[in-house]
Amino acid sequence: MKVALVHDYLREYGGAERVLEALHEIWPDAPLYTALVDQEGMGKFWKRFSNWKIHTSSMQKFWLLRKFPSPFRFLAPWIWENFNLMDYDLVISSASWFITKGVLTRSDALHICYCHTPPRYLYGYKTQSNLANVFPISIYTHFVNKFLRRYDYLAAQRPDYFIANSKEVQGRIKKFYNRDSVVIYPPISLPPLSPSSPLLPLFPQPFFLYVGRLARPKNIDLIIRAFNENGKKLIVVGRGKDENYLKKIAKKNIEFKGHVTDEELENYYTNAKALIFASQDEDFGITPCEAQSFGTPVIAFRGSGVDESVIDGKTGIFFDKLTTEFLNSALQKFETMKFDKNVILNNAKRFSKERFKTEIREFVSSVSHIF
Repeated sequence: MKVALVHDYLREYGGAERVLEALHEIWPDAPLYTALVDQEGMGKFWKRFSNWKIHTSSMQKFWLLRKFPSPFRFLAPWIWENFNLMDYDLVISSASWFITKGVLTRSDALHICYCHTPPRYLYGYKTQSNLANVFPISIYTHFVNKFLRRYDYLAAQRPDYFIANSKEVQGRIKKFYNRDSVVIYPPISLPPLSPSSPLLPLFPQPFFLYVGRLARPKNIDLIIRAFNENGKKLIVVGRGKDENYLKKIAKKNIEFKGHVTDEELENYYTNAKALIFASQDEDFGITPCEAQSFGTPVIAFRGSGVDESVIDGKTGIFFDKLTTEFLNSALQKFETMKFDKNVILNNAKRFSKERFKTEIREFVSSVSHIF
């Protein structure tokens, strides 16, 4: 059976790219079809994909399109429908931002869409940039998004099956596409620290941890304002568009680490008192699962996909409003509680890479006999 993988683009490394890697481990000979590759944007993570067989679209030829694909998202139908996938028996599209499910396949081929979320910018969810609300860009986005919503619905009728990365996204697939789906949670895949790992820094004082993109939907500005008020130590891991602004407003108790190695990240997860997670309308949320895989509890905003991975009072606690007052109240409550590390570790097993790969294989096997 010839298999092809389809993915929005390779510009950054996050949860969707970890899913893509796990799919490639199941089918290591499968080529990847993607709109574009930005090796500079991928940074050190590019080496994870450098040996793959990758087919890019014509967007790859133009620097402007590689660096700023969002204004050119109207090209999505042309990009995906111009890839020739007629030789493949199984096509798995990894879909979120760029409507990859629009690819065309043979009538007797099997197309499965692993959906991270319907495009957030099309359906009113918070995105990394607020420029769409600024005149005259708002006029442009109004007409482009109106066109793309129609195309997104049409493209969503092409896959034979949908896999959702959470019950939250399963509901969105039903709401916006009127399609049924099964839920297979994405994998966490940080390797354990080994005795041969280089000596990692010790931490002179207790600290809380944020891990993720420094972008609007993550509400990292709210977290920083809360820690400015409470004076507790916060370590911030990640980079993003809002980094310079966030550094300007942060007090000395907040330390920015940028991108770190897997070993360094494991060290932060292992030693943190808790992971702070304040994303709004989160599709699933991989970092709370990663934290729990090291026995570290989570303090999270209640809502969306994170409700499916954190058990309130046992593997973490929730706060109910996106305000510094509610977050700091949750921190005060957390300081009075005790968590069983083994309970947290056992909960994290639900999101292992091997579990993900097994469930994907079983699903493909269960539906492939039809084709």
